[in-house]
Amino acid sequence: MSSRTRVLVVDDSALMRKLIPAVLARDPSIEVVGTAMDGSFALKKIEELHPDVVTLDLEMPRMDGMETLRLIMRRAPMPVVLFSTHSKEGGYATLKALALGAIDFVQKPQDAAAGHLDSIADELIEKIKVAKRAAGRKLPAAVVSDDPPRTKKKKCSPIPPNRVIAIGISTGGPNALQYVLSQIPADFPATILIVQHMPEGFTEMFAKRLDECCALDVQEARSGDLLVGGRVLICPGNRHIMARHMPRGDMAVLSDGPPVNGHRPSADVLFHSVAQQFGLTAVGLLMTGMGEDGAEGLGALQAAGGVTLAQSEDTCVVSGMPRAAISRGYADKVIPLEGIAAFLVQNYGGDRSSSEKVDKNDKNEKPERTPVSSQRT
Repeated sequence: MSSRTRVLVVDDSALMRKLIPAVLARDPSIEVVGTAMDGSFALKKIEELHPDVVTLDLEMPRMDGMETLRLIMRRAPMPVVLFSTHSKEGGYATLKALALGAIDFVQKPQDAAAGHLDSIADELIEKIKVAKRAAGRKLPAAVVSDDPPRTKKKKCSPIPPNRVIAIGISTGGPNALQYVLSQIPADFPATILIVQHMPEGFTEMFAKRLDECCALDVQEARSGDLLVGGRVLICPGNRHIMARHMPRGDMAVLSDGPPVNGHRPSADVLFHSVAQQFGLTAVGLLMTGMGEDGAEGLGALQAAGGVTLAQSEDTCVVSGMPRAAISRGYADKVIPLEGIAAFLVQNYGGDRSSSEKVDKNDKNEKPERTPVSSQRT
């Protein structure tokens, strides 16, 4: 049996159905086995060709990408990488498609119609390979609704947090974050800072989507945002986020510094800042994602006396990021996805004194570096 990744390209543009296979042909480990001009043809070709991965445009006539994705996941779930144009409407559609089960997405360049795909070639190839490796991984259940947003929640009172929880996450992150954050109550006294690898223009919509389905106050971060209990700040795409002690309170600071580990935002940048500024009162968590971003930052946070956590590899869509930290001994505890929210609420959902007592006791225990099978469902 061939070890090559068999790809079906689905796009209503005849030009794209030529250009995308040409781009993928640069990698000898990828074979484009067919193309389809809309969802109806795609479903037939999936039955005939049995591809490993599907690249899917969302805006197509007859059967669009969203309905196609629904039917793929219902009939024969397989890895799907979205490859579509970016607009406000397209951004919301992309986030909804990720909730429906797509593994990841790549933005079409603005000049794609002129035949220019070189700028995204490497990214598309890499995400297709990752998608194949993620085949069979079950995504957490996500809430997908076409209903208008609920009435806006009351904003957090500016109460200093008992903990600063920093999270680094990438591929598989939108569903995993929604799953975890939706289980945390509004009166959670810690603040949460999140680096989700996501392009500029998507993080604002992503934060709004999370805010609609969570009791916590979720916002895209701005420089100067205060760190308060019950607030979640998502780092904007193409920026770095750091936490700082300032005269008027602890706050988030954004930066246009160079990419770290190939990423901006970078989890390492966030973790190093939290380690330096908060030390013993900091918590770091690495979740699903490819690559090694965040591993060394988690090590710095551990050395500063903070609590370090990693999502268990078997519950990640892609386990590269937590695996890198676990293998270096930087994770004090390894927790399956379904146990993360309960752990955070149990250990950091009380007042400062009770949380510090839990942390001190945890630090005296031998670090737990393997998933607890009894916690799986």
